[in-house]
Parts: sequence; C-alpha cells; structure tokens
Amino acid sequence: MKILIILPNWLGDAIMATPTLEAVCMMYPEAKLTLVGSYVSIEALKHHPQCIRFYVDETKKEGNRFLNTYRFAKELGGHDIAVTFRNQLHSSLLLRWSGTLITAGRASWHSRLLLTHAIKPFHPSHLVEQYRDIAQSVSEKPLEIGHLKLHIKPHVFERPTLGINPGATYGSAKRWYPEKFAEVARAFSDSYEIVLFGGPNEVEMVNDIESRLNGVNITNLAGKTSVQELCAMIGGLDLFITNDSGPMHVAAAYQVPTVAIFGPTRHLETSQWKNEKSVIVRHDMECAPCMKRECPLGHHECMKSITSNEVIEAVKKLASFPIKSGMTKD
Repeated sequence: MKILIILPNWLGDAIMATPTLEAVCMMYPEAKLTLVGSYVSIEALKHHPQCIRFYVDETKKEGNRFLNTYRFAKELGGHDIAVTFRNQLHSSLLLRWSGTLITAGRASWHSRLLLTHAIKPFHPSHLVEQYRDIAQSVSEKPLEIGHLKLHIKPHVFERPTLGINPGATYGSAKRWYPEKFAEVARAFSDSYEIVLFGGPNEVEMVNDIESRLNGVNITNLAGKTSVQELCAMIGGLDLFITNDSGPMHVAAAYQVPTVAIFGPTRHLETSQWKNEKSVIVRHDMECAPCMKRECPLGHHECMKSITSNEVIEAVKKLASFPIKSGMTKD
C-alpha cells in the first residue's frame, strides 16, 4: 500500500495531522508513506518509521508553478491513495497529475473538480478532527485518532527545566509581551533552569527577554536550533510556557505540561490536542477571535490584558506534576 500525504505548511498544523497519520498507518500496517510538505513540516515528520520518501515542495520557487507542479507530480508517480491536508489549487493538481486514482482533500471548487473525494469536515471541531475527516473518506474502516506523535527522541535535561516560547510565526497578534514573559521566568528561576526558544526572526525579541533577566541562569536557543533539535529540546522539558504556535503543538506531542496563551485565534480549534497537562490563559473579547496577523483595531487588548500573575498562577497549577528530567520518555 503506497500512500501519498501532502502535509500542511505550518509546523503546528503538520503536527496536528499526526494523529491521522498514525491512524492511517494502524489501518494499513504495511503502508509505505510518501510525505510532501514545507521544509519545517518535513523536518518534523520525516522520521516516521513508515515514511520511505519525503520531499520539500518547491514548486513555487522559480518558473511557472503549474509546470513545476506537473513535473513534480510525475516525479512522485501514482500511489494507491493520496490525501492533501492543504486547501490549495496546486495541491489538488499535484494529486490529480500524480496519476493516483483515489484522492481526497478539503471541499473547495478545485478539489470537487480534481479529486475523487472532496470533504467538508464537521464544524466546529478541532483541526485534528478535521484532518481525520478528510482521510476518513478514503479509509475502509473508522480511523481512531489518538495523541499527537513525533518520532524524534526527546532531550534529557540534567535538572528540572522550564521552557519559554515568546514567538509565533503567524504574526504579532499572537504574541504576548517580552517584559511579561521575563516576569514569569524570574518567578520560577529558583526552581527551574530556564530555556528560551525562538526562530531566526525572533532572536531580537528573545534577546530582549534575556536582557531583563540579569542574574538569572538561562539558556537562549533563539535561532540556534534545527527543527529536529527544537522538537527534541521541547520534548524534554518539565514545563512550557508559550503562545499559540508550532512549538505549543510540539510540547503536546510529548505531553509536556504547558501553559498556552491565546489571543486572536480559535482556542477550541487549535489548542493542544489531548494534553491533559495543559492550561489555556485567555480573555473573552468582543473582537476575538479575529484571526488576524496584526491587531486590526490597534489596541491588542486580547493579549495586552493578560497579566503575568495570571500566567504565574497557571504555571503553579501544573508544577505539581511529576518531574520528568533525567527520565526516559516513550
């Protein structure tokens, strides 16, 4: 059984597709997976034991994207089943031109024309469940989805460690404030080693937090980790404080106790999936969720109104869970 999967572009969305990926592999134990995705999604998911081929989709880089997509489809070749978790014309074309006879994607004008199964997931529902609904259409039996899953061995820290992720690649509207993250970090610096995370474009923001923590022993990993290293480091944490972001879902995959700060996004749709050790800090606002990259009203109250004390109290609720540092995780 050869199965082609087109992964979501964003790291967090790709990780939210992993319960469906695992369910499909459980349904077809001999399945050989071909994964196609963005660089970050492939780096995170290519370690799956049933993945035999993986490709970074570069069809929009140079030249005519339609021609590039056609050539890429022929390189991929036909599979027994192909599923796309992207709602894009070129993804539908990629499946159609690959020569695969059974294809599925989210319902849209192009998927209805090009794919054999154009699915409208049940709504409202979590994004994990929406991905399941798409794949369910080409499965012979019900797909039973479980936890998020990454096949990257977690790092083992020598001491209890708290991680802080102040960034969010999607946009500034999803980011809480550096000075508030610093206040929270200082509050727990006597009990935990502090590790700061951030992508290449978030180094300045993380450095700002570091500058506010004079006298605190911290490790600043902003811009210094590969995707695999990022997943491994987060996977070994004892506590994690983060905005709604890709790293938040990495933490859920390893069942790391997490305080997640939500502002303009739909927490019921993109919160941590099946992480019982997760606390969401958010305020109900008339203007939220707006789903905008930047606050369209200019006040950013959905995040600005959240205090450091609220997050500190949320962390305290999770701090009673057993310390995992020095232990081997599954």
